[in-house]
Parts: sequence; structure tokens; C-alpha cells
Amino acid sequence: MAEIHDAETATSLNVDDLRVAVARRGRRLEHLTIGWNAVEAIVSIAAGLYAGSIALIGFGLDSVIETTSGAALLWRLHLDDPERRERAEGIALRIVGICFLALAAYVAYDSAMSLYRREKPEESIPGMVIAALSLIAMPLLARAKRKVAAALKSRALHADSRQTDICAYLSGILLGGLLLNAILGWWWADPVAALLMVPLIAREGVEALRGEDPCHCD
Repeated sequence: MAEIHDAETATSLNVDDLRVAVARRGRRLEHLTIGWNAVEAIVSIAAGLYAGSIALIGFGLDSVIETTSGAALLWRLHLDDPERRERAEGIALRIVGICFLALAAYVAYDSAMSLYRREKPEESIPGMVIAALSLIAMPLLARAKRKVAAALKSRALHADSRQTDICAYLSGILLGGLLLNAILGWWWADPVAALLMVPLIAREGVEALRGEDPCHCD
């Protein structure tokens, strides 16, 4: 009986140690998310304001939201009590959902007004560079987050990984709009690219507010 008890204790300790190690990796990923998106937000918003690019500004604001989400996930990953973790996940999901819906409304309105007024954005080399870098980095970061989310059975972390996926999609849309404007002079490509972002942003906001569990976590 003593041997069985010792084996169960050892197994419990191994599981706890594994969870601590995975949570530590999750925190590193969120620190990376916050750092990258802070730089991305500053460069994108500054370049967008200078060039008059609605898509670039919207991309920068999306990075602000991802930074907020990363901070909320760091809070969740530092909690050991299961009940507090669950409450933190719910709060994080609601905060992110509200921010996404507000961003979708802003981008939709500003893009529509830009098309109506025929506002032509300037070329933005910094915007194209940051979009290209994000298009490479974000899928890798999202994949790493999903592995940690599955190990921790975390809905909030999985939702955060989906936001990182969305960032990659937005990077591709943004880069396409900026290149079309710079190479072919299609001024309308920028606001149209921004409008293409709206359904993606709004869907993530609605799913976060509903607290949907795309990874079927417990």
C-alpha cells in the first residue's frame, strides 16, 4: 500500500511540475506577444497617421488589443487557484471581445468615409515592412500558443492564439492593400483592405463575448 501511495504522490508531483513548466512557457510566449505587438502598434499607428492609411491604423489598433489580451493572459497564467483561473479567463475573454467589436466599428466607419471622400493614402515603407514581418512571425507564435493552451486546457489562451492567427490574416490583407497602392496607385485598395478586416475582427469579438470554447477545453 505504501508503494502505491508513493507512486500516486510521484505521479501527482510530475503532473504539477509539468503544468508549472507549461505555464512558464506560456508566460514567455505572452511576454513575446506583448513586446512584439507594442512595437507593431507604435510603428503601424505612426506610419498610418503619416500616410493617411486607415488599414495601417486599424492594424496598429489591433496590435494594441493583442497587447491587452497578452497582459490579461499573463494575469491568468500567474494564478494557481482553479476557481480564480476560471474567473480570470472569463474576464479576459469579455475584455478582448469588447475591444474587438469597438475596433471593427471604428475600421468600418473610417474605411467607408475614406472611400466616400476619396482620400488617397501615401506610400508607407515602414508599414509594408512591419506587415511582412508580422506575416512571418505570427503563425509561428500562434502555433506555439495553441500547444500550451491544449496542455493547460485554457479557453482564454486558445482564444488568444486565434487573435494571433487573425493578426497574420490582417498582415496579409494590409500588405496587399499597401502594395497595390504603392505599385499601381490604387488608392482605394487601402480602405477596401481595411473593410475586409472588419468581418474577421467582429467574428472574434462575438466569439470572445460568448465565451465559446473552440478547443473544447474543460
